Amino acid sequence: MTLLERIPTLSDEEVINLLANAQRLAEHGEAKQQAAAAELLPALQAEADARKEARLERAKAKRAATRSTNHRKAAA
Repeated sequence: MTLLERIPTLSDEEVINLLANAQRLAEHGEAKQQAAAAELLPALQAEADARKEARLERAKAKRAATRSTNHRKAAA
């Protein structure tokens, strides 16, 4: 299994760390490292963005549920 194929199975922290490392290597690595980083960066960035959006949506839903519960308690 390649690293690209493993990205969806990585934890959020692992994705963020790998993205940071790939960005660093893309700028300051040797030619071979830059090529590998360039291959991974789009997939890592997309995965990090998708996970961030999912976290934001979960937080938004949780806030809405809390407001709804508090509103019902205040009305009772």
